[in-house]
Amino acid sequence: MTIFCNRTLNLRAIGAVGYDLDYTLVHYRVESWERRAYEHLRTALAGSGWPVEALEFDPRRMIRGLVLDLELGNVVKADRFGYVKRACHGTRFLEFEEQRRVYARTLVDLSEPRWVFLNTLFSLSEAWMFAQLVDVLDRRALPGVLGYADLYRRVKAELDEAHMAGRLKAEIVADPDRFVELDPDLPPALLDQREAGKKLLLVTNSDWPYTAAMMEYAFDRFLPRGMHWRELFELILVAARKPDFFARDLPLFEVVEPEGLLRPAPGGIARPGLWHGGHAAQVERYLGLSGEQILYVGDHVWGDVTVSKSVLRWRTCLVLRELEGELAAIEGARELEGRLSAMMREKERREREISRVRLRLQRCKRGYGGPERESIPELERELGRLRAELTALDERIAPLAQATTELSNPHWGLLLRAGNDKSHLARQLERSADIYTSRVSNFLHHTPFAYLRASRGSLPHDPVGGPPPDPFPADAPGTTAPGPAPPAVRPRSTAGTGSPGRGRRGSPARERG
Repeated sequence: MTIFCNRTLNLRAIGAVGYDLDYTLVHYRVESWERRAYEHLRTALAGSGWPVEALEFDPRRMIRGLVLDLELGNVVKADRFGYVKRACHGTRFLEFEEQRRVYARTLVDLSEPRWVFLNTLFSLSEAWMFAQLVDVLDRRALPGVLGYADLYRRVKAELDEAHMAGRLKAEIVADPDRFVELDPDLPPALLDQREAGKKLLLVTNSDWPYTAAMMEYAFDRFLPRGMHWRELFELILVAARKPDFFARDLPLFEVVEPEGLLRPAPGGIARPGLWHGGHAAQVERYLGLSGEQILYVGDHVWGDVTVSKSVLRWRTCLVLRELEGELAAIEGARELEGRLSAMMREKERREREISRVRLRLQRCKRGYGGPERESIPELERELGRLRAELTALDERIAPLAQATTELSNPHWGLLLRAGNDKSHLARQLERSADIYTSRVSNFLHHTPFAYLRASRGSLPHDPVGGPPPDPFPADAPGTTAPGPAPPAVRPRSTAGTGSPGRGRRGSPARERG
């Protein structure tokens, strides 16, 4: 697996690399974690008298990048422009005509409080519980709940409380083998970066005891004998409260060991070591670096990459663990895609032919367009034959087209696609993440000295063989340029809409790592 590049990044120019913890430096078994989170949530809601005992977690029903519609109680998948391509009300998927009627005049705009974007894998259990409880609310079995937005607030508050109380994380620490997926290549990748002269940072919303336990479990066994994971990092900042860490002046404390007591640090970061809270400007002052000299790597679209990019202009890397399954599904469907593409080319040819015959028939009936009059009955017979052939071709295309919509996930399809276009997640990805990859250990294969070059962006009017050579190449020293990832993941055009806003935010308790 490689690193995909939206915007050219010279790793030699990076002086510091910051890392998130959860789903970045520590990979979880998604189904195991989210199922347990769902069970904690169900127990909490049952304690409030809600009829949830019969509800079960389904790991295939939600994926990252979906959007909750709090006005209608729907879950939708939108394309890069905000048009809804797939929707379900509660757990029931909408038929095409119903979906078109509901969303014909509506665009998903994440700046509106109506929409909640699923930024991270931690959102899956919450979203599925919300969808199931929409069905319950529609049956009027949740007295006191004032609509779908109120329902979501209550579900989210209960799950946040479970995380804040530390009950779920205590289970993870007690049985990490059940929940954590080890990656032996990850610690050497960070060791390479440190030895290449880069300052490494760990910036996480998790508390210190949990961070220490997880990092020791995931790292120490793969480091050189006698080396401890803390030696990799110049700074460790826990309880960071991202995304506010990047945008607000929050109080900083030094963690005094071994007691773990907190000592106020009004003067900022004074030395390498372990810190609690704080804000990114203090990190920049301590390092003597800013903006494009710092790369931050995380899995949360909003809390890790969007805010650090928009506020600080840090370089950013989004970790998409699902990308490996996504690319495997695409690779496995090459033959299917080839057959479908050939049929679609034939369909386009026949549609052009039908259009030409229809125009000839129109001109013949209206008596204009040329001195020669053709036989109306012959043109009508030809048009009927062509339409019958097109109908037969459509019947062959339909099952292949349906199969492509079920790649990777039978309900929602590919993570970064929405029909033939990019998904809304893909749009957020290309706007905020300079590079993206499935796991941090992929840096091991690129070295700390790599020059990661973006492809030249293509446009619909470019020649079929590809865009012409760029007279000002992006790899010229000191330059950066936008560009798409491999065609299998990212479509041709790079235009799009969608602005960051409240629809993507979450509480610090949920934006863990």
